[in-house]
Amino acid sequence: MRGKRSSFRIGKVRGYLRGRIWYLCYHENGQRRRPRIGPELEAARKLAAHTNAQLESSTATLLNFEPVTVVELRGRWLTHHEQVLRSSVHTIDRYRTATDHLLSFLGDRRGGKLASQFTAADAQAFAAHLREIEVAPNGHKNSAKRRLLDKGIKYILETSRALFNYAAKRRHLSAYAPNPFSEIQIDRMPIEEAKPIVLFSREQERQFFEACDDWQFPIFMTLALTGLRPGELVHLVLPEDLDLDQGILRVRNKPQLGWQVKTRNQRDVPLLAPLANVLTAHLRGRRCGPVFLRRLVQATQSEPLKEISTEDLKSEVTARVGAREAELARSLSRKERLAVTGSVWWDAGALKEDRIRTEFMSVTRKIGIPSATAPKLWRHQFATALQDANVDPLIRNHLMGHCPVNGSGYGTALGMTALYTHTNPKTARTQLEEAIRAHPAIAAAPLWLVRHQASGC
Repeated sequence: MRGKRSSFRIGKVRGYLRGRIWYLCYHENGQRRRPRIGPELEAARKLAAHTNAQLESSTATLLNFEPVTVVELRGRWLTHHEQVLRSSVHTIDRYRTATDHLLSFLGDRRGGKLASQFTAADAQAFAAHLREIEVAPNGHKNSAKRRLLDKGIKYILETSRALFNYAAKRRHLSAYAPNPFSEIQIDRMPIEEAKPIVLFSREQERQFFEACDDWQFPIFMTLALTGLRPGELVHLVLPEDLDLDQGILRVRNKPQLGWQVKTRNQRDVPLLAPLANVLTAHLRGRRCGPVFLRRLVQATQSEPLKEISTEDLKSEVTARVGAREAELARSLSRKERLAVTGSVWWDAGALKEDRIRTEFMSVTRKIGIPSATAPKLWRHQFATALQDANVDPLIRNHLMGHCPVNGSGYGTALGMTALYTHTNPKTARTQLEEAIRAHPAIAAAPLWLVRHQASGC
């Protein structure tokens, strides 16, 4: 077109027209860069001026980015979680497993190797790919395989979106390039296939506790009346975490023993009198070691570290870590340290989280509800009881051990209020008692105490 300008220059940056698209040309760090801008001259001139200012001030230009493969990007992202954010080992393992699907998809397609080349169309194709593959639900190679449920697919896509958010922040994507996983609107994805969480009725709760044996009853009563996560319950130690005189159960991080609360939020949970009585009988005078021991360990003295103090457990961890590092002639990774601390917990007689699930399923089968397989159900029951009793939201947040801030506006406001609000222990106890005073576990507790005393276990 006669008279139409096909190029311009602003300082160190030249703009030129190729076909109907404007490009910029400049040198940065000894390399020639020619980013594609678009059809609008004004937009090209603005970006040229901005880029020139950055070049003059020796700062990284807006249009500059470091291309990396998705494989390398995933490695940097996981390292960031390990070394900077210090996400839990289990969380990092979940992220690695989720993004393994993405790497497998890219390997099968033999394309999209650079993160900057991965498009929304690729993300959509990946979502379709996830609906076709079959996986083992528990990750074991010999388990029967099935299609991924919607909830699993959504988690994998959300994790992949987080991976590309990291790429954008670290300038591994081209300027103004959108996150390909944000483009496919993951948040609008309906969950049509998910394992439903069905709460017990009051009658089913009563049947459950009546069906528990002497060893099971204190475990499930504690879960039902405190809302603890199973992982929190198996890491309770005496005397620090259980004050029966004051009626307080403390959920505390134990980094020296290789365990931390899921949200890192420590909390005190009031112990109602019936539960305190059951735990007193359950402990039979024990004053140190894990609160809940494995079934056989509780009746014997067979474990080498049974009934030693928390400080001695920490010393044992230090000794075993040192011995293992000397054997390998290097420092242990966090995963290797967890294996060592796990051996210390085991030798102390601690109950494993998986065992709680096994015992829960044993009881639910006994009462004719085999579909209930997750002991986390008691946490849902606890939260529902607090909601039904109109317990103050801040106290509910505290008792559940949730993070005080979440993505919703209400959660953010609640979290900010929490920074200025201190829960009165007496108020928390009063509202908790009001919420669960009619719980079947409380009615069943006297019967268990009589049976426990009679059995002499």
